[in-house]
Amino acid sequence: MRSLLVTGGAGFIGANFVIYWTRKYPDDRVVVIDALTYAGNRANLARVEDHPHFQFVQGDIGDKELVQSLLVDGKLDTIVHFAAESHVDRSIHEPDAFIQTNVNGTHNLLKVARETWLDSDDAPATHRFHHVSTDEVYGTLGPDDPAFTEETPYAPNSPYAASKAASDHLVRAYHHTFGLQVSTSNCSNNYGPYQFPEKLIPLMIVNALTGKPLPVYGDGSNIRDWLYVEDHCRGIDLVIDRGRVGETYNIGGNNECANIDIVKIVCAAIDECFATRPELCAVFPDAPAAGGRPTESLITFVKDRLGHDWRYAINATKSENELDYKPVENFDSGLQKTLGWMLDNESWWRAVLDGSYREWIAKNYT
Repeated sequence: MRSLLVTGGAGFIGANFVIYWTRKYPDDRVVVIDALTYAGNRANLARVEDHPHFQFVQGDIGDKELVQSLLVDGKLDTIVHFAAESHVDRSIHEPDAFIQTNVNGTHNLLKVARETWLDSDDAPATHRFHHVSTDEVYGTLGPDDPAFTEETPYAPNSPYAASKAASDHLVRAYHHTFGLQVSTSNCSNNYGPYQFPEKLIPLMIVNALTGKPLPVYGDGSNIRDWLYVEDHCRGIDLVIDRGRVGETYNIGGNNECANIDIVKIVCAAIDECFATRPELCAVFPDAPAAGGRPTESLITFVKDRLGHDWRYAINATKSENELDYKPVENFDSGLQKTLGWMLDNESWWRAVLDGSYREWIAKNYT
């Protein structure tokens, strides 16, 4: 039985992880710390609020005294570190926050973990600091390059990727220098329920349902590997349970696809939903599909992102061989779950749209 501190647990991946973990391990204690910045949403955790071993704390991972009190008072033995600024576009326009949270925040957690778990007489018998990272730390791939492995040299190209690379190196250093029991996972692009609608798939769904343009950078040829969020949570579980201390594991979805193709697949799925569920026409009257027009008609090509990496691809062979990791969802099944959730949870994304998102999207996508 574990006692977890989940940082950033009210964000997209963090909340899905908390829901997954409390369902699979109902006797484990789970403490979430989240600053509830624009992408953190307490409503994401509504399903676990009544769980007897769940606790939510609004706070900053940079607050040393707070983090230390949570670890010590709660006798927590595991940190699962999701808290991060994660949107590349925001890192281009507002890089300072990425350094503060992703680098300084991670370092504060490591310092507290070291003091609590290595330098204390009351330390738990075993501990684990699991750091959740991204494939973007590896840079970009050409069309014929092999997929990223755990041995691929780091070559981050955006302030976001550079901040995550720095945090990865700090985690590694605290293991090799101080003996902190750590692990790191680098994942491909996630999608699924509760994703803040600045990212590609939820942005396309929300804009399609509200009749707004579907902005695609450049010519849409940039390629990503897409990972359904619950498969990611399952992979992290395996790393924590079976992964070797000090090791890095890649978690991918085996769904490499160009952005424009992803957008067209999303459009076709929306059109099919409206065709099979005619009641949606009254709920979303501004959607092209409500008037019998193809959702693809909303696709709009916009100026390419600065320094836009062309291709990411994950080789998850190490995770498959050592951890028996394999994604359950293919892109079609994962998209159906995601779209179904978005259609059934209009109140969630409407509330998000009423926040800072709308102003920021207007500023950066038009």
